[in-house]
This record gives sequence, C-alpha cells and structure tokens, in this order.
Amino acid sequence: MFSLLRRPRALRQLRLNSSDASTYSPRRERWITPTMVLLGFVPIFTLGLGTWQLQRLQWKVNLIDELEEKLQLPPLSLPKRINLSVIPEFVFRKVFLRGRYDHAHSMLAGPSTREGVHGAHVLTPLIREDGSTIIVDRGFISKDLDLQSVPQDTSEVEITGMLRTSQERNTFTPDNHPERGEWYWKDLDAMAEYAGGANANVQPVLVEEIFEGHEGEATARIAKGIPVGRPARVDLRNAHLSYVITWYTLSLFTAVMFVRVLFNKKKIRGRAMPR
Repeated sequence: MFSLLRRPRALRQLRLNSSDASTYSPRRERWITPTMVLLGFVPIFTLGLGTWQLQRLQWKVNLIDELEEKLQLPPLSLPKRINLSVIPEFVFRKVFLRGRYDHAHSMLAGPSTREGVHGAHVLTPLIREDGSTIIVDRGFISKDLDLQSVPQDTSEVEITGMLRTSQERNTFTPDNHPERGEWYWKDLDAMAEYAGGANANVQPVLVEEIFEGHEGEATARIAKGIPVGRPARVDLRNAHLSYVITWYTLSLFTAVMFVRVLFNKKKIRGRAMPR
C-alpha cells in the first residue's frame, strides 16, 4: 500500500526531469571575439601596406629613371641670381662652374665613409666670375686630415658638378655648431650665412663636384689630402621592394593563422552540439 502511494510521486518527478532534459541546450562558444576581430584585421591592414609600398616602389623607380635622364644632359651654366624655388626641379642636373675658392670659409661636414674609409666632406664657397658665391662640396677626405691639410689652390678653377639640395636630417643627427666648425649635416641656409650671407652675395645653393677618375686615382688623392668628388650617378635609397615583400609575407602568414584559428573554433563548436 505504501509503495503504491509513492509511485505517482516518483512518476511526476521522472516527468519533470525528462522535461528539464529536453529543454537543456549546451552553451555555444562565440567565435566573434576581440581577438578574432584583431586577427582578421591584421592581414587586411598589412595587405594595404604592401600595396602602398608597391606603389611607392613604382614611383621611386620612375623618379630614378627621370634623374638618370637628367644626368645625360649637357652641363648648365648657372645664372648670377639663382631662383631657389626651382632648384628641386634641377636636382642631379650637371652644371659647369668657374671661379676661385674662398678657403677661409671652408667647412668639414660629416662623419662620412668612402670605400670603408672614415672621414668627412670638404665644402668650400666658390666665388664665381660674376661675383656671386655658391657652396661646392669638393668631396671626401680621410678623418686623419683636417682643413689645414687640404691643398688650398688660390687660382681660378673649373669644375663640373651636380645640383643638390639641403641634406635631410634624421632624428639622431646632432645640431650643427658653426662657431666650433662642427657640421653634421648640410644645412645650406646656415652654411651660406657662415660664408658671409646675403651681404657677401652668398647664395644657399649646393653643387657636388663630380669625380670621373678610377678607384686607384681616388685612393692616391685621399692619401695626399685632395678631396675626392662623387661619381656621376643617382644614389637615391630604394628599399621599397623589401618593404613590399615584408608586408605581403606578413599578410599571408596572418591570413593563414586566422583561417586555422577560425576552423578550429568551428570544429570545437561542432563537437559541443548535442547529437
């Protein structure tokens, strides 16, 4: 009799438990998380950077080709008053100069290296026949020499060089100290002022003298303290190809990583679903 009374209660409890089991569903793991969003964004972002660097590479190649074409043109004769605003259009253009060096205002700019030798560049104002003065980078000398060791020719000279602009200064380049004769980068405005400025008709124009001799001759000149000019070629830095490879490789690597993580998450999610 007692067992019969307890049986309906047991059946009701069994029905309740069965109802709870039928409404139970496992917790679904979300795959859209901040980490997944970031991981999915990285390949897109790096792909964009790679494409941008590819465009920069094409621009730099075209620029170098354009400058190389300028180097093939006959040397120009600079006017007495030079329009400074158009100089960037004539960068790397050959020019012909005649005049006398103002050795009293020579400057050493550096440090610099040439074929593994440490040294600096000699920059000297050149007083031209028309009375105007511009700055000439005469070339490289060894660090074992100073300005007093450089031969000081007082006669009229003729040189062929290339028009250049002020040297770009990076974050780690020290300040120039003209009063101490310390020039770490080619600041044409400051150099022209040091050489006498507008009162002495000095223009902030830079010409780099061209050296067309062979390496043996250059070594002999350096040993004698004679500045060695630069070769007539375009030396613009072009590292965009390495950047393109770096960004595209990173984009591919992170894209593969994203797909693998996404696949693993969906695989785990599928195992967690009730059968």
